[in-house]
Amino acid sequence: MKTRKCLSASSFLLTLCVALSSTTKAEEVSPQTLYLPLSHEVLPELSAAGSFSAGVKTIDVNIGKQPLDLAGNSAQRQLTLEVWYPAVATKKHAVYENQTRSGKPFAIQGDAYRNADIASSDTPYPVVILSHGYTGYRTIMYYLGEHLASHGYIVAGIDHTGSTNADIDMKNAPYAGFPGTLLNRSRDQQHALSAVQNHPDFRDVVTKDAAGLIGYSMGGFGAVNTVGGCFDFNEAAVKQLTGMDSPEAVEAIRAQLNTCAAGMQASDDTDPRWKAMIAMAPWGGQLPVFDKAAINSIQVPTLYIGGEYDDISGYQGIRWLYENTTGTPAYLLTINNARHNIAPHPAPMEAMGSELDLGHYFEPAWRSQSLNEINKHFALAMMNCYVKARRDDCEYLSVRGDSAQSPVDGEVPAPWKGFDNRYALGLTMEANAQIEK
Repeated sequence: MKTRKCLSASSFLLTLCVALSSTTKAEEVSPQTLYLPLSHEVLPELSAAGSFSAGVKTIDVNIGKQPLDLAGNSAQRQLTLEVWYPAVATKKHAVYENQTRSGKPFAIQGDAYRNADIASSDTPYPVVILSHGYTGYRTIMYYLGEHLASHGYIVAGIDHTGSTNADIDMKNAPYAGFPGTLLNRSRDQQHALSAVQNHPDFRDVVTKDAAGLIGYSMGGFGAVNTVGGCFDFNEAAVKQLTGMDSPEAVEAIRAQLNTCAAGMQASDDTDPRWKAMIAMAPWGGQLPVFDKAAINSIQVPTLYIGGEYDDISGYQGIRWLYENTTGTPAYLLTINNARHNIAPHPAPMEAMGSELDLGHYFEPAWRSQSLNEINKHFALAMMNCYVKARRDDCEYLSVRGDSAQSPVDGEVPAPWKGFDNRYALGLTMEANAQIEK
């Protein structure tokens, strides 16, 4: 944001300058709409809004003393959560305010109703946790929060303290928050679930024994661990990520990092409330920093989503995670010709002027809106299938191979279930042997 300097000593000119500055600031953060009103006929079936209006509120939670750094220090940790839920519609729509990686403020017009009353229901609402990457913010996947809330879920997006756009100076100290991210991403996810289930606003309406988890990039890294994929940072990985050379220091860091199930000791300690997990562009498989046997033993049904040319998490690393998730139903949805930015909402106008900002959202060969609609479709299918145990919705996950409907012996195959003819281009779905059991 530009700072306007007043050179005149005149109080009138000073007042005028301040007024102009305030006006400019207001204009810069005016709420913007990010999505085009496309016909439902060209969108995946399950991307349509559900029968509920969506409400949203912001809550702060204290999760107690948690790891602070790789030196072994700890401190009280607080998280800010954006919580979407089935609601009674009001006249006050939500505006989501945040900032780009370079610090430019922006505001997005949401469809949810700010601080609306929770809608009554004969059945409780399951909780789904949304976990952003490095860096990010709690509303970077707000489209999933609003969408799942309209279908009867309570969805909490986490601001991972020390890892948000507001926390990190991406120009001068871009990796300052990375050690804390390695230590706390999974723990934050676990604590957020308990915080929402026990919050006075939600504890009487939530499902206590079934929840879902969706993580993007470093959020996906954390999610794999949260559901039982133990970390196994070897000596080489620790040296590469920290620059440490001392054998004693390396071993001390390994002891801190190599935990399971959100800071626990073994995969068996995984919280049984987790019934489904989606890891979008998950980081960590490319090194890898996970124990292969622990990945084999994950018991929570999992959907991996990866860009074919992901050059941040590495597509082969995402495939490694999928191929080694053998103990539970696991799927791999590949976004052909995509890189890493498959999960964020479309870029706000304020991000358009620099690669540092735009590169947090932009995909060279895909519209972000198209990616978001695909994510909404498969996220709802996954959650309905495994969290709500609606077996009919599992059929939306039964699609296989290439979505392009390429003719075979002169015949055009039927489109994927949930997609209209000609509008599922660019996707590939695989599934492991556990699906058939």
